[in-house]
Amino acid sequence: MVVIPVTALGVLHNAAWTRWKRDTAYGATALFPNMHGGRLSADGVQALLNKYVAKAREHCISLRSKRVSPHVLRHSAAMELLQAGVDCSVIALWLGHEAMETTLTYLHAHLELKESALAKLKPYERAKAERFRPSDRLLEFLNAL
Repeated sequence: MVVIPVTALGVLHNAAWTRWKRDTAYGATALFPNMHGGRLSADGVQALLNKYVAKAREHCISLRSKRVSPHVLRHSAAMELLQAGVDCSVIALWLGHEAMETTLTYLHAHLELKESALAKLKPYERAKAERFRPSDRLLEFLNAL
């Protein structure tokens, strides 16, 4: 079972949704039921997403060239959390990853994050390069070799 945190408003909406679908959708007990009231399968989620993405593409031209999948939506949500300053360990918990390494490969930082990291660095101040001049003692030592 995957646990997903929700806001207080989300809890209220979920309760209302649950009551409505129980009363209208074949007595469904699943949060997102299929047409028979059972749990929605991964294929069912993909089919619904494809249906609504096709509708959205009719009105949103930029969406026509984009690939949309449940994984892309999950990745986008994780990137939004990262951009909002949420720690990677919290994002890993939210995504249900057991290993932090999984999350780190999943969250390849985008350009704005990289630019903000670079902006935090102080410029390197190099001393003016001068020609090396050995001391008399060093020259005596080297001549004695």
